[in-house]
Amino acid sequence: MRILLVEDDAMLGGAVDTALKDAVYAVDWVRDGEAAVEAATCVDYALALLDLGLPKRDGLSVLKHFRVARRPLPVIIVTAQDAVEDRIVGLDLGADDYLVKPFEVQELLARMRAVLRRQGSGASAVLSSGAVSLDPATRVATVHDVPVRLTSREFALLRTFLTRPGVVMSRSEIEERIYGWNEEVESNSVEFHINSLRKKLGPAVIRNIRGMGWMVERT
Repeated sequence: MRILLVEDDAMLGGAVDTALKDAVYAVDWVRDGEAAVEAATCVDYALALLDLGLPKRDGLSVLKHFRVARRPLPVIIVTAQDAVEDRIVGLDLGADDYLVKPFEVQELLARMRAVLRRQGSGASAVLSSGAVSLDPATRVATVHDVPVRLTSREFALLRTFLTRPGVVMSRSEIEERIYGWNEEVESNSVEFHINSLRKKLGPAVIRNIRGMGWMVERT
């Protein structure tokens, strides 16, 4: 699941970037409003974390651009501006949630899951195709009620499939959702992790649709 982080403070941005990657999100971090607009135009993000006090273009202007352009991108405003008036303006412009700095990382992650759940973006309490289930909060997968340990990349891949069960996803679509800009992607990386998942979950869980990609069927 790919996240757009818009934060100009190097220390805070670095901490959030690390925390999101530890939580197995792919992260693209930009440090000004113009870069945020450009990034969201090029990439289909699951969610944006948006600071307000940004160079080049302030956060409220960025948010207004997203909504005028009718982009369905969920946005959580993350800012030190804690006045009630600021919150009202942000929410009225279309923000999905508002978190005031400083904050606990676990609260940020919980708010992200809640927003994605409301948006129907695959962050429900438990994702399931029927036989296979995955809890995004604990990262525990189960097959026929048997717990299965997953690596971080296997978790990200299974979460990607279970957000869209029954839908065929190409290699490029999968890579866009589980890798950020600065991550190197080897040519056989997707196939390698799919094979690893099949060994753990069963060979029939992930189907290869020749010439198109892969899918997890609803059962």
